[in-house]
Amino acid sequence: MTERTRDTPDAVDNDERSNGYVPLRSYGAIGDGRTVALIAADGRIDWLPIPSMDSPPVFASILDAEHGGHIALRPTGDASASREYIPGTNVLVTTWTTDSGTCTVTDAMVTGVAGRLPWAEIGRCVQGVDGTVELEWAVVPGTLLNTAEPRRLDTVNGTVVGVDGITIAIVEQGFDPVHEDGPRFSGRFTTSADSEHILTIVGTHDEPIFMPDPEQSMQGIDRTIRNWSTWSEEFAYDGPWADAVQRSALALKLLIYSPTGAIAAAPTTSLPEDRSGGKNWDYRFAWVRDLSYTVHALTSFGLREETHAAVSWVIRTIAEHGDSMPIFYELDGSDSDGVHERDVPGWDGIGPVTEGNRASDQLQLGVWGDVFEIMRQYVRAGNVLDRKTAATLEGLADDACKRWEQPDAGMWELEETHHYTTSKIGCWQALDAAVELHDAGQIEGTRDMWVKNRELIEDWVAEHGWNEELGHYVMHPDTDALDCSILLHAMSAFDRGPRMSATIDAIREQLQRGPLVYRYSGIEDEESPFVACSFWLVAALACVGRQDEARALMDEMVAQGNDVGLFSEMISEDGSFMGNLPQGLSHLALIQAALTVQEMSGEDDAAA
Repeated sequence: MTERTRDTPDAVDNDERSNGYVPLRSYGAIGDGRTVALIAADGRIDWLPIPSMDSPPVFASILDAEHGGHIALRPTGDASASREYIPGTNVLVTTWTTDSGTCTVTDAMVTGVAGRLPWAEIGRCVQGVDGTVELEWAVVPGTLLNTAEPRRLDTVNGTVVGVDGITIAIVEQGFDPVHEDGPRFSGRFTTSADSEHILTIVGTHDEPIFMPDPEQSMQGIDRTIRNWSTWSEEFAYDGPWADAVQRSALALKLLIYSPTGAIAAAPTTSLPEDRSGGKNWDYRFAWVRDLSYTVHALTSFGLREETHAAVSWVIRTIAEHGDSMPIFYELDGSDSDGVHERDVPGWDGIGPVTEGNRASDQLQLGVWGDVFEIMRQYVRAGNVLDRKTAATLEGLADDACKRWEQPDAGMWELEETHHYTTSKIGCWQALDAAVELHDAGQIEGTRDMWVKNRELIEDWVAEHGWNEELGHYVMHPDTDALDCSILLHAMSAFDRGPRMSATIDAIREQLQRGPLVYRYSGIEDEESPFVACSFWLVAALACVGRQDEARALMDEMVAQGNDVGLFSEMISEDGSFMGNLPQGLSHLALIQAALTVQEMSGEDDAAA
């Protein structure tokens, strides 16, 4: 039960909000292939960058409750809410029940006849079910993380709001608007049985703004539902945990940046990994690692267009940046331009809030394995590499032979460089894939050198990555610490034997808390358990033949999602979501785990 506690129409609040913030577990997500909005369980949109995921957010009260901006919509009095996605879509429906009646709110990022619209458009359609429900609404543009001031502009064709180069327009039908002074809009209205009202927010950046007719917006929501349903009909998976797998695939689809084919790690920035703060990162970039796992998943589901777009984007982008191997790129394929800290409080007052990511210039040897795994999966699906792609891969394989002996920052982007065990195995994975691609006639190059270095890495890991006294793989030779990224290399088939099984036992004993797992030894005081690690553990258990344990843990982890099946980056031991969300890697790991359990148990292939 939620309860209205303040009578200010431009700041709808309820008992779940504390100082204007709600738990991160409260958020559902909608998107259009370019940007993503986050909607709290109380009906308030607290995050929306325009026009793209990595643009400044014109609605950002998730990071700045007072000045960030929001779009509120909920009953005026006591009300209970339940919500769900329309099956096979990223359209969210909330059912509100009060003493006087029931209504639904359908939220969609509207898409067009031929895909995403040239502008950003959110439609919020309110339909009366029975009785009457009085609702209040507000559109309060924010300050772009305290970098600009919204201003109102009245024109003959309607009132709009400008915030720096962003223009926002509001179109409504039946919302009985009350325009306040300045750039804020609010009002109240009452539903009845079978009534229909709509609030549409349209946004552009440095472009004229299209003012849709309310009836067009109604039709747009219906079209968006059909578009998502059509996409889901192409999705082929009938294995275990099918509902969670499809919801995770739909969450990943939200993160695919359709203008380029890049895949964002998450659509948000600076949501804290722990309540002590400090570890607040911007994840609105395309990590090569995440793209690798995504290609595997999408290929398994028979989804061709997204797979080809992602593969083409990553190899083209790497070729354009031929003098280096960045671990992530901007969504348009450019290099990150550094980090800018913003003077806003952060979620629940936990800062800092940043735009940009400091890890852009790190050396991470595991990326070589990620790139080659992308191309291996693409070829295994029956596709053919062009000559330019082949030449790029041949050069990368030679580079892996030269660089695998160097220290690096490891998968976790740590400040201290070491000879991380899983970084070496990442180069092994790259060379193993290079040999396979060579033998398949897809690339040429120095096969014998690749085989030799693959064997040298195997010898190095056996001597330095395995600690005989401890009986498990270690993070690097200078430590006794465990590192959960080793679990990925049960899936890569580097080791599915007794040593991997023993390392799994050590991880479960030292790093697992209930179903949740920390990333590596000694991190418990700095951050929350990492969702992907639990799903990697599921997959690794399946790979070493421990199916019953894998299935039991998978059941527990699937239940850790929120009420609409989304996952953040981390989940604290008390069940609170932490970190950016929805987190692509978390959903990818869920999919990987389900596919691996299915494969290792000998069930039918996931793809139809």
